[in-house]
Amino acid sequence: MKPRVIGLWAAFLAAHVLVAWLGWVYPTQPMGDVVLVYQPWSASALSGGAIVGITESWVYPQPALLPMLLTQLLAWPLNSLVGTTGAYLIGWAVLITALDAVGFGVLVGRVGTAARRSAGWFWTAALLLFGPIAMYRIDAVTVPLAVIGGCWLVRRPAVAAAVLTLAAWVKIWPGALVVAAIAAARTRMRILLVFLATSAAIVVVLFLLGADRHLFGFIFEQTGRGLQIEAVAATPFMWMAAAGAASIDYSFEILTFQIGAPGVEVLSTLLTPLMALAAIGVLLLGAVKAARGASFPRLFPPLALTLVAVLIVTNKVGSPQFQTWLIAPVILWVIFDRTRAGIPAALVLILAGLTCLVYPLTYDGLLRAELVPVLLLTARNALVIVLLVIAVRALIRVPIARPAKRN
Repeated sequence: MKPRVIGLWAAFLAAHVLVAWLGWVYPTQPMGDVVLVYQPWSASALSGGAIVGITESWVYPQPALLPMLLTQLLAWPLNSLVGTTGAYLIGWAVLITALDAVGFGVLVGRVGTAARRSAGWFWTAALLLFGPIAMYRIDAVTVPLAVIGGCWLVRRPAVAAAVLTLAAWVKIWPGALVVAAIAAARTRMRILLVFLATSAAIVVVLFLLGADRHLFGFIFEQTGRGLQIEAVAATPFMWMAAAGAASIDYSFEILTFQIGAPGVEVLSTLLTPLMALAAIGVLLLGAVKAARGASFPRLFPPLALTLVAVLIVTNKVGSPQFQTWLIAPVILWVIFDRTRAGIPAALVLILAGLTCLVYPLTYDGLLRAELVPVLLLTARNALVIVLLVIAVRALIRVPIARPAKRN
């Protein structure tokens, strides 16, 4: 292994140790989801109680329970030493570090080209800037899976499609990479068939486990949600809240803070169809580019990033971990088309820092609609829109193959 690669690996693993520790010292309990919801859900399943997604509807696809259950196994030897809560947190940090290490190994390997080393440094920097939110959420399971699947799209398209499909059955967003690959790759039929076959296999297993009535509960659980305070569309209402013209309310049903103000319900209802229309439009643009001869390395990265950015910008949920979805598309842009990935990579790193400043560092003030946190949130959300515009611009500019001239 080259010294430069050894140094990169050391920095990546050290970043995980630091970020895992920061989860214990940062305010607003950034590890809360792990111990307040993941641990009880998995403990209930293991103790013969309710099994989320199987015996009752759940906000996540059912395979998301697997890493939560695996964490219980990792935590078991530590329960008597640090208590069940501390053991579960340590087990979760170990699990995410291990998954990231596998993804990092696929990305960088033992030698690592210049582009892959650059992508590795980007991932390390993004992890540090995002802070605990990059590790202590279920989304952290999907990031390395998305990196692995994306790295294998060219040489192992069938395996890549299976990995990305599994990731999408943990948290839906990696599905954007699947549909981007179907639109951009010459092996699109193979990717599509593997996606359908993998999804069908998962559905059959879940049906046999008894999830028939709650099989797609994770879709319907989202429809009744209000507008979360950190969502991009909620930004104007947060300024209204700062002026006393809107309220910040806690939903005990879905455990999030939402905006209460005139017009919020209408906007929240419109966002989902807007997301669908925007995603379809982007996909059609990508498909036309591919049909006219655009190369996969030029087309796939901006198409994938645009789709993921659309999912964030038009989402009525604005959880801070959503921003970590941007890590994988940028990594793939760096390794496929490094010369054009600089601006998107820089913007995502700035977004990472702003996200950490919003949550957890100033989140208490945000709940009181104080000026500085609202300003930070506004800057973060505005930058997500800028990133979307830049990604769309790059997608439009992807060159197509010129038809040969006839004599």
